[in-house]
Amino acid sequence: MTRVVTLGETMALARTTEIGSLRHASTLALGIGGAESNVAVGLQRLGIDAAWLGRVGDDPLGERIARELRGEGLDVLALVDAGAPTGLMIKERPSAASTAVHYYRRGSAGSRLAPDDLPAGWIEGADLLHVTGITPLLSDTARSTVLAAVERARAARIPVSFDINYRSALAAREVAGPLLREIAERATLVFGGVEELDLLGPDAMASLLAAGVAQVVVKRGPEGAAVFTTDGLTEALGFVIEPLDTVGAGDAFVAGYLSAWLEDSPTEDALVRGNACGAMACLVPGDWEAAATRRDLERFLAGGGDPVRR
Repeated sequence: MTRVVTLGETMALARTTEIGSLRHASTLALGIGGAESNVAVGLQRLGIDAAWLGRVGDDPLGERIARELRGEGLDVLALVDAGAPTGLMIKERPSAASTAVHYYRRGSAGSRLAPDDLPAGWIEGADLLHVTGITPLLSDTARSTVLAAVERARAARIPVSFDINYRSALAAREVAGPLLREIAERATLVFGGVEELDLLGPDAMASLLAAGVAQVVVKRGPEGAAVFTTDGLTEALGFVIEPLDTVGAGDAFVAGYLSAWLEDSPTEDALVRGNACGAMACLVPGDWEAAATRRDLERFLAGGGDPVRR
């Protein structure tokens, strides 16, 4: 049985192969990327069966997305939309210490996700539903789809994981905040950075816990992460690394944490695994290519994973 199901837009990804502005780049490497599918790949590599659902265009880029994700062992429901193209993002490294991403997704197939795209029993047969704050800001129908998925999960008593993952290019804070809050209040686990949680309103952590959220997981980047529950606070430090590409690190953290949570590991152990997976994702270019396997994780923790010293 598939243990985790997720849905959202996965796009083609083109990245420059050298440091410098995109305006002068001479070569691009082609791949794919999307927050929800990144998490699904991360879970699959850690031994948790995962499924991804989304729309792709009737084009070679859509075919590539479906092929790549199936190649990672995911249960893939790639709905082909002949009326819209597959979305594209282009990643550049303006300097050795920075990364910039440009999105070309307006009117894309992925943004046309609709509630009727969710098969009967697909959510109800899972152990966890994972969604992000990206998909509901793509379009009205995409937002309705995420809300429908969450309500179906709640009705079936399936836990819901929600990563705020706010993208300012999709909606202003005053627009996004109430929409994302609506989803967060219905989740079992909520992931977000400090600024993302602030987006949900004053004293967001306490109010989410009061609304019934079991865990609020705060991603602190290199400084590690923390989990707030009604029983208190658990923290874990990050790891000392030389990052090459930080895009996708948050998704890797979520995959690591969820894999441990699904195994009923102690919260501190789940944080350590999430921090390690996030750090490892920064060591290789790409959104998901460095997602850790169990063996990778063991080697990192045994040999190269030094906690950040305060």
